[in-house]
Amino acid sequence: MALAIFDLDNTLIAGDSDYLWGTFLVDKGYVNAERFAATNDQFYEDYKSGQLDIFAYQRFALEPLSKQTMPTLDAWHQNFLEEYIEPILLPKAQQLVDQHRQQGDRVLIITATNTFITRPIGEKYGISELLGTEGEIVNDRYTGEVLGTPTFREGKVTRLNEWLEAEKESMQGSYFYSDSHNDLPLLKLVDHPVVVDGDDTLLEYAKTQNWKTISLRN
Repeated sequence: MALAIFDLDNTLIAGDSDYLWGTFLVDKGYVNAERFAATNDQFYEDYKSGQLDIFAYQRFALEPLSKQTMPTLDAWHQNFLEEYIEPILLPKAQQLVDQHRQQGDRVLIITATNTFITRPIGEKYGISELLGTEGEIVNDRYTGEVLGTPTFREGKVTRLNEWLEAEKESMQGSYFYSDSHNDLPLLKLVDHPVVVDGDDTLLEYAKTQNWKTISLRN
């Protein structure tokens, strides 16, 4: 049995759930459209270019959650899943996840996106174990602050190592599937790094390392 780790955005789904959540909030009129959309777009460009300030971004993403009750947020998320996420779920991704399960592997998602957005998406693939950026919750309300280490770049390695120790789990034979050069710290750590519909920077690096590259979209 090996550990099969998956990134989520642009890997298991054909889009970025964090960015799409921002689009959803704008489209539904839940946030100030002009200000929020422009900032959301800029953070996404920063992410793609490798310049993202993860704490600044996460506070931006968590701030709208802090203004609502959990029942309201859950209702919003159900609507979000139906309209924005289900159309970009990937059958080939489900087949790959199922293949690892059939081999007896333990399947885990590690994503920089916060767990409010991502955990229900992981469950769409039948994946219950997920490490994501955690938003602080006090008295059943999000505060808008980040709790602990965000699961971004080296933070994915930090959080994975904590999880491995807690779960008494091994990295022997491990896989990691990702599309993004931001995930190079973790891709370099596993026994079987696999590039999935990779960005140009990651594809260029993968070629120098003879890493496997696949598409779950074609």
